[in-house]
Amino acid sequence: MRQDQKMTVVHGILCLTSLLLVLQLWLLTATMNAYMGGDRATVWPAFMGSSALLFMNLGLLRFLYRLDG
Repeated sequence: MRQDQKMTVVHGILCLTSLLLVLQLWLLTATMNAYMGGDRATVWPAFMGSSALLFMNLGLLRFLYRLDG
Protein backbone atom coordinates (compact mmCIF):
# COMPACT_ATOMS: atom_id res chain seq x y z
CA MET A 1 0.00 0.00 0.00
CA ARG A 2 1.18 3.50 -0.72
CA GLN A 3 1.62 6.05 2.05
CA ASP A 4 -1.45 8.11 1.10
CA GLN A 5 -3.61 4.98 1.04
CA LYS A 6 -2.35 4.02 4.50
CA MET A 7 -3.16 7.49 5.82
CA THR A 8 -6.71 7.20 4.47
CA VAL A 9 -7.14 3.93 6.36
CA VAL A 10 -5.62 5.46 9.51
CA HIS A 11 -8.05 8.39 9.33
CA GLY A 12 -10.96 5.98 8.91
CA ILE A 13 -9.81 3.98 11.95
CA LEU A 14 -9.47 7.21 13.93
CA CYS A 15 -13.05 8.19 13.05
CA LEU A 16 -14.39 4.76 14.01
CA THR A 17 -12.43 4.79 17.27
CA SER A 18 -13.78 8.24 18.11
CA LEU A 19 -17.33 7.08 17.42
CA LEU A 20 -16.88 3.97 19.58
CA LEU A 21 -15.42 6.07 22.38
CA VAL A 22 -18.39 8.45 22.33
CA LEU A 23 -20.76 5.47 22.39
CA GLN A 24 -18.90 3.99 25.34
CA LEU A 25 -19.03 7.26 27.28
CA TRP A 26 -22.75 7.61 26.53
CA LEU A 27 -23.29 4.05 27.74
CA LEU A 28 -21.41 4.79 30.96
CA THR A 29 -23.44 7.95 31.55
CA ALA A 30 -26.78 6.26 30.87
CA THR A 31 -25.87 3.30 33.07
CA MET A 32 -24.76 5.49 35.96
CA ASN A 33 -27.95 7.53 35.67
CA ALA A 34 -30.08 4.39 35.75
CA TYR A 35 -28.08 2.88 38.60
CA MET A 36 -28.36 6.03 40.73
CA GLY A 37 -32.09 6.00 40.02
CA GLY A 38 -32.38 2.52 41.49
CA ASP A 39 -32.43 0.44 38.30
CA ARG A 40 -29.84 -2.23 38.94
CA ALA A 41 -30.91 -4.45 36.03
CA THR A 42 -28.99 -2.39 33.47
CA VAL A 43 -25.53 -2.84 34.99
CA TRP A 44 -24.57 -6.22 33.51
CA PRO A 45 -25.94 -5.60 30.00
CA ALA A 46 -24.11 -2.26 29.96
CA PHE A 47 -20.93 -4.01 31.08
CA MET A 48 -21.28 -6.50 28.23
CA GLY A 49 -21.91 -3.71 25.72
CA SER A 50 -18.95 -1.74 26.98
CA SER A 51 -16.77 -4.85 26.76
CA ALA A 52 -17.89 -5.38 23.16
CA LEU A 53 -16.92 -1.78 22.33
CA LEU A 54 -13.54 -2.33 23.99
CA PHE A 55 -12.89 -5.43 21.89
CA MET A 56 -13.89 -3.54 18.74
CA ASN A 57 -11.34 -0.85 19.57
CA LEU A 58 -8.69 -3.48 20.28
CA GLY A 59 -9.47 -5.11 16.93
CA LEU A 60 -9.00 -1.78 15.18
CA LEU A 61 -5.69 -1.29 16.99
CA ARG A 62 -4.55 -4.76 15.94
CA PHE A 63 -5.50 -3.99 12.34
CA LEU A 64 -3.53 -0.76 12.56
CA TYR A 65 -0.41 -2.57 13.78
CA ARG A 66 -0.73 -5.14 10.97
CA LEU A 67 -1.10 -2.32 8.46
CA ASP A 68 2.30 -0.93 9.42
CA GLY A 69 4.15 -4.24 9.12
